[in-house]
Amino acid sequence: MKEECGVAGVIIHDPAPPTNIVAFKLYYALYALQHRGQDSTGIVVFDGTKPRSIKRMGLVSEAYSRDTLQDIVGYVGVGHVRNATYGTQNIENCQPFVLNFKGGTIAISHNGNLVNSEELRDELESEGRIFTTALDAEIIGLLLVKELLKSEPVDALKSVMKRILGSYALTIMINGDLYAVRDPIGNKPICYGEIEGGYAAVSESVALDTIKGKLVRDLKPGEIMIFKKTGEVESIMTTDDSFAAHCVFEYIYLARPDSIIDGKLVYSARERIGNELAREHPAAADIVSPVPDSGIAAAIGYSRESEIKYLEGLMKNRYIGRTFILPHQEMREMAVRLKMNTIGENLKDKSVVLVDDSVVRGTTSRRIVDMIKDAGAKEVHLRVASPPIIAPCYLGIDMPTRAELIATHKTIEGICAAVNADTIGYLSAEGLVKAIGIDKSRLCLGCINELYPVPIPGEKCYCDKQSKMNDFVPEEEKKVE
Repeated sequence: MKEECGVAGVIIHDPAPPTNIVAFKLYYALYALQHRGQDSTGIVVFDGTKPRSIKRMGLVSEAYSRDTLQDIVGYVGVGHVRNATYGTQNIENCQPFVLNFKGGTIAISHNGNLVNSEELRDELESEGRIFTTALDAEIIGLLLVKELLKSEPVDALKSVMKRILGSYALTIMINGDLYAVRDPIGNKPICYGEIEGGYAAVSESVALDTIKGKLVRDLKPGEIMIFKKTGEVESIMTTDDSFAAHCVFEYIYLARPDSIIDGKLVYSARERIGNELAREHPAAADIVSPVPDSGIAAAIGYSRESEIKYLEGLMKNRYIGRTFILPHQEMREMAVRLKMNTIGENLKDKSVVLVDDSVVRGTTSRRIVDMIKDAGAKEVHLRVASPPIIAPCYLGIDMPTRAELIATHKTIEGICAAVNADTIGYLSAEGLVKAIGIDKSRLCLGCINELYPVPIPGEKCYCDKQSKMNDFVPEEEKKVE
């Protein structure tokens, strides 16, 4: 599974003259968010007169150079990293999305997925709008421009939020001011913090750490934060925050373990997940070993709870890059060995508890289990730090269809046989919620229980949030000290 995007926004107050510091801060912030998207990246910076941008395919380290960043001057900007969905891996779909219109300039970075995008795209095309990308960000941008031509930015954003349905964390530059927006269910993470001379809004707190920022807090579901070039900061609530559906897989796999998301350190949540997994599915074994890197914290938690020695049996090659381009099945199987290798001495004649974050199709799990057995392990007891994934994600995680998900059409025993493990144990949904430490009513578990927080054709929805949002009357707008 892959997260599709990471967003960042930076504003420096009243710089004189315009500086390239914003571009460099965005660069380092995106570097810290690289795990959220590896296919393309972009930076747009505004100096009060015109936007300047860099957009490239590939990794952050490949896309930018000191020379190119030196020339991107301004006091406010937004940045983006992206994982492309099938058929959209091209430079045209690289964000941020920029629009110059009669009222000025906007640049939008979007993380998430709009479930009513086709409907909105058809509506805009019927009005004569011509799309140049496959991005939800373009839909949001065109809707926003329509509203900006008749309303102030905050009112325009409120109107757009009433039209778009799904998940979104946005950093938006509108005529020199920076806006950060979180969807009304809070599905995608976004936080803000103070930096020297200004503010930054980013997908994860690790990006603030990288640019020497101080985390203030996560945005609330349905919140708009405004960072003005004058230094003022405002918070506008568009919902009453009584309902949330934070993505549970941020804590299982997607987020960096050193991130703080919705008040929870991800590493600690994953360690507690390992504790719960050991209680629910104990095993008689010699060592506990993780599938690196996403299984490490859970494996440490399992080891401590079970009092079974923690010992790495797999070593990851962190310089492998992307291997999906390999043309033949044999080559793709070789890619698993390129990505990680066994440590034979740690595995030989051992009974191994192997901890992984999830099992999706089961093909990679089978190859890893076989590698460990080929290295001499007597037994492999696979322990999975999430419940079985039985349904797709419609809210921004690149996840297989039901037909491809192994847990949709196999029993637990069938999965165990398919991946060639001696035993298998999945964390329960109750154990997962307990470990994360957020009430079940404020988590999206759609891929686990087939209940979704927004209406999706053919799926069950447990809350019509859109109607509640339309009826909400916000409190008086307040400045944030």
